[in-house]
Amino acid sequence: MSNINTIIMGAAGRDFHVFNTYFRDNPEYNVVAFTATQIPNIEGRIYPPVLSGKLYPNGIPIHSEDELAQLIKDNDVKQVIFAYSDLSHMDIMHKASTVLASGADFRLMGPKNTSIKSSKPIISICAVRTGVGKSQTTRRICQILKSMGKKVVAIRHPMPYGDLSKQVCQRFATYEDLDTHNCTIEEREEYEPHIDDGIIVYAGVDYELILREAEKEADIILWDGGNNDFPFYHTDLHITMVDPLRPGHELNYHPGEANLRMADVVIINKVDSADASDINMVRGNIEEVNPNAILIEAASPIYVENQDWIRNKQVLVIEDGPTLTHGGMAYGAGSVAAKKFGAKEMVDPKPYAVGSIKKTYKAFPNISMVLPAMGYGDEQVMELEETIANMDFDTIISGTPIDIKRVIKTDKPVARVLYTLQEIGTPTLEDVLKKFLKK
Repeated sequence: MSNINTIIMGAAGRDFHVFNTYFRDNPEYNVVAFTATQIPNIEGRIYPPVLSGKLYPNGIPIHSEDELAQLIKDNDVKQVIFAYSDLSHMDIMHKASTVLASGADFRLMGPKNTSIKSSKPIISICAVRTGVGKSQTTRRICQILKSMGKKVVAIRHPMPYGDLSKQVCQRFATYEDLDTHNCTIEEREEYEPHIDDGIIVYAGVDYELILREAEKEADIILWDGGNNDFPFYHTDLHITMVDPLRPGHELNYHPGEANLRMADVVIINKVDSADASDINMVRGNIEEVNPNAILIEAASPIYVENQDWIRNKQVLVIEDGPTLTHGGMAYGAGSVAAKKFGAKEMVDPKPYAVGSIKKTYKAFPNISMVLPAMGYGDEQVMELEETIANMDFDTIISGTPIDIKRVIKTDKPVARVLYTLQEIGTPTLEDVLKKFLKK
């Protein structure tokens, strides 16, 4: 077989990585298009020649996933590769049925064909769903390793939503780097906390090049996973987080279940806010599919620097966008803080939403009386600002990991909700990492 016409379904992340590692220089295949979903405005671009390689001198078009069936027919496509994350198993099979009905094969690609080996030890922090607490766990692990005298560099799962030719390999060490690369709110949410802790972060599109650059600076590399995707690299210690606020999801979402089955360590997070019956259900599911994993239980305590700005006030709660959208949560840490610190009322943003923010509420009816921090470009940030300006309230409670006032303009006081990972009982992450380093 040769020159097999192929489409890669994605969301500006694993799809590009699968292409780079398996298809870019493979003459047996002809990748005619990528399709895109989940993230606004990532279709309509070209995967550029600087990334697509010599077999694709004009680059590769990126279409909306809505066009998939027609693209299969128009291009005599023989196979479709599914390459993004945080979908239920049922949703995956609905997409597979669309592909099969259009005449093509449907394919998933695993670590053996797409993972890159490193010369340095790699610890991966992954999850079964978006919004379980990967970022705070990565920061906790960084702190422990630094206290042991190790130079740690984080490599973040891709978020290349701008000019792909300028995002091949990105290094973030200062806030100025975020401005230089014109980072979106979602990118800042992941990079800023690392910068605050003195950790260098790499990200981009070409994860072979990114790894080789990171290796020059690191004793140990942390894979800071995105959504519930599995690592792009061969991993020496695979940590997977599960969420008892969404019991059962650990076995029902792709590729989160694969992460659970691959894990060396499983962390049950949020045990301070989940029901005991749900924690037990999750624990039982872990035991069923990965009984040899080390099990750690942890809480996610929150604190607010300016509690007086919340008590007896009318508040607007802004939450992390992906946690609410493809993560499927109704609320986040901001809502918890509003109740904990005695807000008088949470003002519902939905009637005041404009543009793409209004469309987000329609697309994700699970979102409660909170404003998702959607900011995938200048226009969407302006719509976020306009939505806020339309409302009457006293205080913004920001449940995102960043200082939101660095990104949006508002004259309202902002009470930031900060949260950490706190292990309960033994073993702890420090116990696990000490044993890992002895190897």
